[in-house]
Amino acid sequence: MLSEKLTPFITRYDELSAQLCTPEVASDIKKMTALSKEQSSISDIVDKAHEYKQVLADIADNKELLGDPELSDLAKEELKELEPQIPELEAEIKKLLVPKDPNDDRNIIVELRAGAGGDEAAIFVGDLFGAYLRYAELKGWNVEVLSTSPSESGGYKEVTALIKGDLVYSRLKYEGGTHRVQRVPATESQGRVHTSAITVAVMPEADDVDIQINDNDLKIDVMRSSGCGGQSVNTTDSAVRITHLPSGIVVTNQDQKSQHKNRDKAMKVLQARLFDLEMQRAQAEDASVRKEQVGTGDRSGRIRTYNYPQNRISDHRITLTLYRLGEIMSSGLFDEIVDPLIADYQAKSMVAAGLV
Repeated sequence: MLSEKLTPFITRYDELSAQLCTPEVASDIKKMTALSKEQSSISDIVDKAHEYKQVLADIADNKELLGDPELSDLAKEELKELEPQIPELEAEIKKLLVPKDPNDDRNIIVELRAGAGGDEAAIFVGDLFGAYLRYAELKGWNVEVLSTSPSESGGYKEVTALIKGDLVYSRLKYEGGTHRVQRVPATESQGRVHTSAITVAVMPEADDVDIQINDNDLKIDVMRSSGCGGQSVNTTDSAVRITHLPSGIVVTNQDQKSQHKNRDKAMKVLQARLFDLEMQRAQAEDASVRKEQVGTGDRSGRIRTYNYPQNRISDHRITLTLYRLGEIMSSGLFDEIVDPLIADYQAKSMVAAGLV
C-alpha cells in the first residue's frame, strides 16, 4: 500500500527535526548543514504524504457518516470532492518517490565538439551553443564561456562553458551524446543536403570535496596562445595545458590574457571530467541504473537529429518528433524536448521501483 511506503519518510523527517533542535547539532555547523540538506530533500514528499493521509482519513470519516440520516447528504457531498483527489495525489507521490539524481541541483560544464562533417559540423556547434544560451536566458541561468576554438569558416571546433543556476544538471544532462544535423550548406551550389555530427558532453560541476587532485599527478605546460584573441595573442605565454597523468586527460585553455585565469578555468574543466569519469564507472557497475538513466548513456550513441529541410527535430531515445526545429533553435525552447525525456525516465523508474 502506498501509505506504507510513505511512513519511513515521515519518521525520518521527524527524527531530523528533533536532531536539529539539539545543542550538539546547533553547535556543529557542518553537521547542521548536512542534516538540514537531508531534511530539505524529503520535505516535498513528506508534505504530500501528510496531505494524502489527511484526505484518506477524511474519506473514512465521511463514509462512517453515510448511515446518519442528518449528516449523510453532507457526507456524500464531501466524498464527491475528496475521492477524486486520491488518484491525483497518488500520481504526484509516485513521481516524488522516484530516486533523485544527487547531481540534479549542480551547475554544469558543457563541452560541444565538431565531429564528422568538417566546416558544417563546426557551424552547427555554434548554432547549438547559441540555442543553449537562449535556453539558459529563459531559465534565468548564467553562462560563463571557459574556452573556445573558433573555426575559420564560422562556428567552433570546440566550445566549453560553465552554466550556473537552479537545477541546471537536472535539465541539461539529457543533452549528452551525438547530435546529427542534416541541411544544405551555404556553400552548396547543387542544393544537396549534407549530414554532419557534433558531440555534447554534460558534466556536473565538481569541487575539491568531490575530486581531490594531487599536484604531483599534473603536468602543466604554458605556451603562447594561437588563433583569435586580440593583441596579446602570440606575445605572452598565457595559454595553459594541463595533463592529468593517471587518467591521461588533457585540458587546454587560452581564452584569457592571464595565465592564472587560464589555469583556473582549465582546472575547473579537469575536475569536472574526472568527476564525470567516476560517475561513468559507477554506472557501468550498475547496469540497471545505466539502462534507466536516459541522459547519461553512451556518448557515442546518436541521440538527436536536426533536419532543416523538413523543419524536424527528432529525439531517438523516446521516438519524439517535432516539426518546430526553427522555433526551438531560434528561441531556445528545449523544454519541449526535455519535459518528455523526464516523463519517460520517471515512468520507467516507477515501473522499476514497483510503483505501478
